[in-house]
Order: sequence, then structure tokens, then C-alpha cells
Amino acid sequence: MITEKDLARINELARKSKAEGLSEAEMQEQKVLRQKYIQAVRANLRSQLDQIDVIGPDGSVENLGEKHGAKSAHSGD
Repeated sequence: MITEKDLARINELARKSKAEGLSEAEMQEQKVLRQKYIQAVRANLRSQLDQIDVIGPDGSVENLGEKHGAKSAHSGD
């Protein structure tokens, strides 16, 4: 889970990177925080997809989470 503190730190590091550059430790911290953020966004999207059902023209019901979850499991996501 990403916190407000994490988001603030991501933005702070981004601003510092543009202004003066980052140390090796800061670049590593930025990388870790960005990965954490991406994981949180993906988890949120998957959760939303799990709640959406699409009714096809033939009346069949397909859950988007199941449809795209199976696809991403095979793609190494």
C-alpha cells in the first residue's frame, strides 16, 4: 500500500532530480518507491476489474477481472 508520505517523497525526489540530480541512494529510493506505486495502481485496477461484468451480444456474462487476470498471468505481468 502506498501512503501519502510515500507519494510526497516520490514528488520530492522527482523535483530534486530535475533541479540538481540525485545521489545513488536517492535514485535507489526513487526506484523502490516507484515500483511500490506501480504495484498499488495495478492492484487497484485489478480490484476494479473484478467488480465489472460485461454482457455480450449473445447474453453471456464475462467478468473483466477474470478475463484480464488470466491474460496477465500468462504474459508474466
